[in-house]
Amino acid sequence: MKIEKEGGPSKRKLSLFDATMLVMGSMIGSGIFIVSADIMRNLGSGYWLIVVWLITGVMTVAAAISYGELSSMFPKAGGQYTYLKEIFGKMMGFLYGWGLFTVIQTGTIAAVAVAFGKFTAYLIPALNDAAPIFQSGGYKITWIQILAIGVILLLTYINTKGVEGGKILQNIFTGSKIVALIGLIILGFLLVKNSFWAGNMSFGWDAFNNLKTDPTGNFLKSGWESISGMAIMGGIAAAMVGSVFSSVAWENVTFVSGEIENPKKNVVRSMVLGTSAVMILYLLVNFIYLNTLNRDSIAFALNDRVAVAASEQIFGSGIGTIVIALLVMISTFGCVNGIVLAGARVFQTMAKDGMFFKAALKNNKNGVPERSLWMQGIWASALCLSGQYGNLLDMISFVIVLFYMITVFGVIYLRIKQPKLERPYKTWLYPVTPIIYLLIGAAFCILLLIYKQQYTWPGLVIVLLGVPVYFFINKKEQ
Repeated sequence: MKIEKEGGPSKRKLSLFDATMLVMGSMIGSGIFIVSADIMRNLGSGYWLIVVWLITGVMTVAAAISYGELSSMFPKAGGQYTYLKEIFGKMMGFLYGWGLFTVIQTGTIAAVAVAFGKFTAYLIPALNDAAPIFQSGGYKITWIQILAIGVILLLTYINTKGVEGGKILQNIFTGSKIVALIGLIILGFLLVKNSFWAGNMSFGWDAFNNLKTDPTGNFLKSGWESISGMAIMGGIAAAMVGSVFSSVAWENVTFVSGEIENPKKNVVRSMVLGTSAVMILYLLVNFIYLNTLNRDSIAFALNDRVAVAASEQIFGSGIGTIVIALLVMISTFGCVNGIVLAGARVFQTMAKDGMFFKAALKNNKNGVPERSLWMQGIWASALCLSGQYGNLLDMISFVIVLFYMITVFGVIYLRIKQPKLERPYKTWLYPVTPIIYLLIGAAFCILLLIYKQQYTWPGLVIVLLGVPVYFFINKKEQ
């Protein structure tokens, strides 16, 4: 196996600070403002809510530390796609890239852009009140979806003008949402008159699940039933679908390794710094939820918007809604930019390997893969119109973790198979760190397969559809 040199046509324009902002900006979207409601519904105790976020945090940072070794060995654009291809062969790399283009990257862009539109509708009620542009049965196209597409196309266009523009935008929006989150955390402890912390913790380690619903499918606040034993494990796995999805996309920084200064060191530094900082912020935000809201207010927040309910307790109903709407708009806008910026580099690298459309291959005069960016943007826009991206993303967390596990296992595999390869950075506490991730990831996937199969097989089917596509592409090459 050859370790490729750093060179190439891409100019290195991203510093360690820029790379860390990309990690944090790609991670923090709309999830942290919403998914704690579902976690609380699955488990029903403040202790378990914190445990789910702690497990997710340990997983995320352990994976980032493990990826660092691979990023130092393969410091070129393409990141995780390149690692999987180099370690396990072209087919594994293609299946990851296929999943990335069909739903993981583009579906995330669509979902986060629509979240931007939905929170914009808080400030501009006419967006919510307007009649659908098109409706046929249950399918409809709304102005919120059109706004989401507008955001995707605008950010795609900005990123075609060079890395510099996307980088500046990323740094501004990521910096803004970090400052805003820190402000929310501080004020959440200072301004709240009635703390619910003790009440939320009074349930101890009892887990409550199996919520009852009314005939229309709405959850009943009086419907808590205690669960124990393996059912708790199943509840944790189901609850982690949201927290895991809120904590992915940090690996996007590996996609742009070819444009980062001193990638052998700075990619791993940015991943570890960025993931650690975000997971600490996430934990503190959940402390605010537990301090400002009781269990039912978290679990049954309107449209799962826990952050809105908490902000209304901190600032009052009028101002609180506006504060969170602005924060989520800043957060989601920056998140979409980061994911748009990074994803196109993978598809360009795949095109170089003959695994994607040849049109994605070339950089434009600004040194960026313009056609790859537009392909990504157009498909993400189509997913916005499909209305199915939300369901797909619920189901894809399983596949994302599966690919993370395969990549982390690659660190151990290479250590055994090729121990003499140059490793500018070696995984901290190896083999403990990758094994921790593999154990937690395996438990998560196995429990979902047992208890929540609707979160597993659709994602697997999407990825496995790439197998005949791979053989078709390779047949054409022969």
